[in-house]
Amino acid sequence: MTTFDDREKAFENMFAHDQEMQFRIQARRNRLLGEWAAAKMGLTPEETDAYAKAVVQADFEEAGDEDVIRKLVGDMTQAGIDIDEAGVRAALDEQQVIARRMFIEAQ
Repeated sequence: MTTFDDREKAFENMFAHDQEMQFRIQARRNRLLGEWAAAKMGLTPEETDAYAKAVVQADFEEAGDEDVIRKLVGDMTQAGIDIDEAGVRAALDEQQVIARRMFIEAQ
């Protein structure tokens, strides 16, 4: 029975590790997305850093990406940037690839 217990523990550890990696990649993606949006809005470096952190925090409001997309569309529209939800989703997908690549290269 120990072999099965060891195997179960190994799968639990692997699942926890995978979940942590996904969380880190998503947080990095959101930060990159915030930096992308800040550049479009013409923010200063200090404002960019604060905005990127705000985008990361926005992701904790609800499950999924809708909270981040809603924040970016609202903020960018308010700043006079002509963008829609599809444009933000495309940028989100691009930043997801970059974040995953950055995370893998750092390993």
